Amino acid sequence: MTTTGLDDAATRPPVAERRLHPVTPFRRAWAPVTVLAGWAVHDPNGAQEQVQRLTSAMLLTGLAVLVPAAGLYGFLSWWFTHYAVTDNELRIRTGLLFRRTAHIRLERIQAVDVTRPLLARVAGVAKLRIDVVGADKKDELAFLGEREARALRAELLARAAGFAPGAAREVGEAPASGLLRVPPRGLALSLVLTGATWGSLIAALVVPPLLWLATHSLWTVLAVALPLLGAAGARSAGRFVAEYDWTVAESPDGLRIDHGLLDRAHETVPPGRVQTVRIVEPLLWRRLGWVRVELDVAGSDNSVLVPVAPRAVAESVIAHVLPGVTVPAAPSRPPRRAGRCAPVRWRGYGLAVTDSVFAARHGLLRRHLSLVPHAKVQSVRLTQGPWKRLWRLADVHVDTGADKTVTARLRDAEEAARLLSEQAERSRTGRRDARPDRWMA
Repeated sequence: MTTTGLDDAATRPPVAERRLHPVTPFRRAWAPVTVLAGWAVHDPNGAQEQVQRLTSAMLLTGLAVLVPAAGLYGFLSWWFTHYAVTDNELRIRTGLLFRRTAHIRLERIQAVDVTRPLLARVAGVAKLRIDVVGADKKDELAFLGEREARALRAELLARAAGFAPGAAREVGEAPASGLLRVPPRGLALSLVLTGATWGSLIAALVVPPLLWLATHSLWTVLAVALPLLGAAGARSAGRFVAEYDWTVAESPDGLRIDHGLLDRAHETVPPGRVQTVRIVEPLLWRRLGWVRVELDVAGSDNSVLVPVAPRAVAESVIAHVLPGVTVPAAPSRPPRRAGRCAPVRWRGYGLAVTDSVFAARHGLLRRHLSLVPHAKVQSVRLTQGPWKRLWRLADVHVDTGADKTVTARLRDAEEAARLLSEQAERSRTGRRDARPDRWMA
C-alpha cells in the first residue's frame, strides 16, 4: 500500500499564521462607539431623551465601562485575526464570537492595492485590499506595517503569476517605469474648468436673488445659498484631494497608480482585465486639448486611469492598457434623419469600428468616447422601437464583462444589422487571439 501522500502531509511544516500590526486594536476599538453613534443618528429624538435622563454620575460610570469595553473588544478582535499564505491560497481568519475563514485562491487574485489613510500614515501602517475574480467585495488586511504590506503585496502578485513560494519571496516588487504625472496646478485648473463647478456657482449666484424677490426672507436665502456654494467647493476640493499627485507607472504586474493628498492609495490596473476605456472631454477643456480617461475593470473598483492630461499623452497611456489599439480620430455620425428621433443630441453620437476595438461616442457638451476591445465583448444586441423603425434606424448594444453596456445609437438599420453579425465574428476571433490575463504573462 502506497502512503506517500500521507507521509508528505505529515512531514509538511505547519502554515505559519501572522497577526496584523499592533496598532490595529485602536482602530477596531471604535466599533462599539460607532454602533452607539449610528443609533443616535437613526433615532435622534430617542437618543436625546435617554441622554437627558442620565445624571453626571451615570455618564461617568458609563464612560468608565464603555472605554475599557471598547479597548477590550479591539484587543480581542485583533488577537483572533490571523492571516497566512499557503502553497495555493491566502487565508484570513477573523471573528471573536462568530468565526470566519476566507480562502482566497492565489490564481484568482487580480489586484492587490495598498492604501494609507492619513492617520495610518502617521502611525506608519497601511491597508492591503485584495481584489479577487468573481467577488463583489474586496477582502482586506487592516492594518499592516508599510514595509510588510508592500512585501506581502509583491509576494501575492508573484504567487498569482505562478512563481514558487520560495522564489516569490525573492522576486520582490517588480520594477516600474513612470508614464505620467499630473501636476497639482494642472489638476486644480482642470477642476475650475469643470462644468459641474460652474453650474453650482451660477446656481448660487442666480437662485438666492430670485428667492429674495419672492420671499424677502434672509434665512431662506442663506439656507439655499450656503449649500450651493458649499457643494461647488466640496466637489472640486474632494476631487483635488483624492487625485492629488496622480502618477501612472508601468510594471510587469500591470499599471500602477499612486494618488492622494491626505489618504495615499497605491492601486494596480490588472493586465487583461480592462473591459472598456472611456475618453471624457468636457466642453471647457477642448481649447486646451485636455481629456480624462476612465476604465471599466471586471470585478474591480478602479475607474480612473488619467484624471487630466493632453490628449496625445492620454492616448500614449491607453496604448499600454490596450496594446495595439489606436484611438479612432473621427467616429462617423448617424444619418441626418436621426434628428427626427433626437433633434439635438444626434450630433453627439458617433461610431467607429477598427480591427481591435468597437468605439462609440455620445455627448455634445461633455463628450464620451468608449473603446471596447473585441475580445471583451460578451454579447451584441440590436434594438429598434416603433419610431426608429419608421425612420429606418436602430441601436447596437455591446455588453462587456464588467456588466456595462456601450451603445452605438441611431445607426442606419441596414448598417446596424450588418454590424451585429460582423461584431459577433470579431468578438469570437478576438477572444481566440487575446493576450492571457495572468500576472506578468
